[in-house]
Amino acid sequence: MKLPPAGTVALALLAAGAAGTAQADGRLEARYRMSVAGITVGQSEISAVVGSTDYASSARGRASGVLRVLVTGEGSVSARGAIVDGRLVPASFASRTVGDDETATVMMTLAGGDVKEISAQTSAPDAERVPVTAADRKGIVDPLTAFLIPIGGDGDVIGTQSCGRTLPIFDGRRRYDLALAFKRIERVKADRGYAGPAVVCAVAFTAIAGHRPDSALVKYLAGGRDIELTLAPIAGTHLLAPFRLAIINMLGDIVIEATAFETMAK
Repeated sequence: MKLPPAGTVALALLAAGAAGTAQADGRLEARYRMSVAGITVGQSEISAVVGSTDYASSARGRASGVLRVLVTGEGSVSARGAIVDGRLVPASFASRTVGDDETATVMMTLAGGDVKEISAQTSAPDAERVPVTAADRKGIVDPLTAFLIPIGGDGDVIGTQSCGRTLPIFDGRRRYDLALAFKRIERVKADRGYAGPAVVCAVAFTAIAGHRPDSALVKYLAGGRDIELTLAPIAGTHLLAPFRLAIINMLGDIVIEATAFETMAK
């Protein structure tokens, strides 16, 4: 599995099925710097618009240098959906990624958390992968919707409740889980935009299907890595979005961090 461009971000490195309330209307414009051992190796950006009944999100990015070993070289993704009873319910997802060894495009429609139609094309169709079953396409969320975290209630969105969930992600080709657990609350500050409290979640990655058994990223993430995802609020909503993703490595941490994190109530 290779990461979506935003780290998605991927880790491009969170769930539509999670309880929460996306109150009011808000917008996010964020840019991220990818680095290894403090050396910049890529950049990405995310845009999200949240209304009272629907939402739309898009991301694009590019990685270079050593990070290309783990992350797709460049790509773009987009997602749209409805907000029903405070939950983000994805309706469509599209992606195009270009790496050193593969180019892939995906178009997917969803309903109620299940994949209804999908078109996936790749320049490496014969690559050995763990088969994706019909069950793997049910009860899932696309990667972009996944990283808009709804928080229930009328109180503060920053708290221990922000992390306790498992995210069943399917990007049209690969199915994986991200389990989040609360670690701490800290203050963050972007070069432009948000400055304030954020919640830090520990992340456990589990590959389910669609990945190559010899994938460098799967082996890397499944090796007991210390992964942290830092989430910050989107103004005008009860949603959190990624501010920082860090993978601790003795040879040099991999970090995707917001240099701009501008949110506004509509």
